[in-house]
Amino acid sequence: MNAPFAPLAAKHPPAQTLLEASVLTVPAMHCAGCMGKVERAFAGLPEVHAARANLTARTVTVTHAPGLEPPALVAALASAGFEAQPRDDSLAPTPSAVRPLLLPLAVAGFAAMNVMLLSVSVWSGAEGATRDLFHMLSAAIGVPAVIIAGRPFFTSAWSALRRGRTNMDVPISIGVSLATALSVYETLTHGADAWFDGTLMLLLFLLAGRALDAAMRDRARAGVEALLRQAAPGATVVAADGTISWMPARALDAGLVMRVAAGERLAADGVIVIGATRFDQSLLTGESAPVPAAIGDAVLAGTLNLERPVEVRVTAAGEGTALAAIAALMEAAGQSKSTYVRIADRASRLYAPAVHTLAALSFAGWMVAGAGLHQSLVIGIAVLIITCPCALGLAVPVAQVVAAGALMRRGIMVKDGAALERLARVDCALLDKTGTLTLGRAVPDPAALDGLSRDAAEIALALASHSRHPLSQGLARALAARDVRAAVLNQVQEQPGEGVSAMARGRAVSLARPDSGAGMMTALRIEGEPTRLIAFADRLRPQAAEAGRALAALGVPATILSGDTPAAVATAAAETGLSGNGGASPADKLAAIAALQGQGHRVLMVGDGLNDGPALAAADASIAPGSASDVGRQAADLVFTGESLIAVPIAVRAARTTMRVVRQNFVLAIGYNALAVPLAMAGLVTPLIAALAMSLSSLIVVGNSLRLAGAAK
Repeated sequence: MNAPFAPLAAKHPPAQTLLEASVLTVPAMHCAGCMGKVERAFAGLPEVHAARANLTARTVTVTHAPGLEPPALVAALASAGFEAQPRDDSLAPTPSAVRPLLLPLAVAGFAAMNVMLLSVSVWSGAEGATRDLFHMLSAAIGVPAVIIAGRPFFTSAWSALRRGRTNMDVPISIGVSLATALSVYETLTHGADAWFDGTLMLLLFLLAGRALDAAMRDRARAGVEALLRQAAPGATVVAADGTISWMPARALDAGLVMRVAAGERLAADGVIVIGATRFDQSLLTGESAPVPAAIGDAVLAGTLNLERPVEVRVTAAGEGTALAAIAALMEAAGQSKSTYVRIADRASRLYAPAVHTLAALSFAGWMVAGAGLHQSLVIGIAVLIITCPCALGLAVPVAQVVAAGALMRRGIMVKDGAALERLARVDCALLDKTGTLTLGRAVPDPAALDGLSRDAAEIALALASHSRHPLSQGLARALAARDVRAAVLNQVQEQPGEGVSAMARGRAVSLARPDSGAGMMTALRIEGEPTRLIAFADRLRPQAAEAGRALAALGVPATILSGDTPAAVATAAAETGLSGNGGASPADKLAAIAALQGQGHRVLMVGDGLNDGPALAAADASIAPGSASDVGRQAADLVFTGESLIAVPIAVRAARTTMRVVRQNFVLAIGYNALAVPLAMAGLVTPLIAALAMSLSSLIVVGNSLRLAGAAK
């Protein structure tokens, strides 16, 4: 087994200066407008190269020159009105974003119900002292409740205003404060109307909408954290002197040897040094079939040992494991800067000045029209409330997060949500052959294995497990998959390029190159028995032909473009039904992509090797298998961790569905404001109806995006 991928490397600017990345948590970031303000907060720091906010994780990743300490970054955010702190990179669960909203939500709900009951009597015709009494009781309940329930909005608004900035909570706070003050004035002057019920209902719906949004984001983060929790909390470590001790996962380091019992999950990545077994890799690949692993095979943190105990030498632990890399990919998927995100950012940036202007114009216009102070204020308050851009800010990130989660469950990791936008537009695909269309590893002929006796198979497995040669490793994997137990060997010797020899059960045995010098073949020799020749081939990935047909059905015809020999490419093309070209250098692949792009095509490149890195970067969208080289994985937009090539059309189909939902979300969000704002300015909407409409628009966008949970089919 090959590790799906290594942790992502940060992208560097053209200059030779090496950059560092710092991640800060920003709990108060809750909309697209906040994202823009957070990213712009670092504009005054010349050492900062880039900043990318992640609304789902409530974090900002800052790429900067070495030497810039986190306190300076925290101070920059504080000057923009956002409290922040360096993120704890431990695997501890992230605090829930919903929990701080529960008390304000409960207070708003309790107070709103009681004040509404008191208001029923006023609506039923109570007058004079009776009406004043009910208004006084409503004030006694409502004013403290508004202070408690409105605190999340008031705190955020004040934090922005005292630094000379605005955010979406400023007009909400102004609207709530004006409505409450107007209600108190009406109560003290024995007025006929008071708006405590409407104000509390407004806060109730605002808090409910924010809590639901937070719950959705908690759910998205839970996928990352649940993934990280799949790694074992620790491992049994075998020291060089044979002593055994248990060590927590955070203390594991490369070079240590773990003893992993059957039924136990791995706490770190490593290589098997003793034993052979099967592992459940469904957590990482989405494939339920157990995967055999023998001596020399790489195994991954979080995977489950199904059969027999093995000893594993640690190669990576903690944040360096493939499991942590997958979590990083999932988190990165929520930080995109696609066209639609930029549109939402600009709209949210203009929100505060626009809504303040509209509310002021509405108030002034109705005053000039003779409506009076009371009615003019009510209309201005309704305009302040109804024009919240929450739905527009949620239109893109919610859809991308849900789609990335759905793809992750199918073993497809999205490195950047914006990649889904590019992938949705591709109209042709170029596929590398070795390691992409094929598995990139030697697989023995099943007929040759069928011809081995049990004794010969056990000796072959033992010999193969002592060699790092690709043919030996392929033979060891295949025999382990057949439940073969390795024989005990003595006097094992390996001659590089020649093979492995040993004594087994009193006979000389060897696994070596055939006398004929044949290519993909090895010879098993057992003293006193005829030599057995075992042929190998680089097999196509599962469902390779089906993937080609599925891409064609999506309007994305695929072509093989490989550096392998034309004969080998022709064979693969015949087996898959695709057209193909061999002997292509990295420059040839770049030229082919440029030619297609010059003809107006949007190109998808699927490749794995070091020589595919430039092509993966140059294509409009790119996908790499988990077994790809580091360069290939880092250059690709998406990485699929299973063996089946059907992941490619699944990703294209999911990307198109995602962008269709994003466009629907934009229509819903823009349509809501186009309809609601004129109604509010015309005096046809009360603050209570405005709160209902605003919350409903956000819920519709979130609900529409949640349909993407089944997009990866």
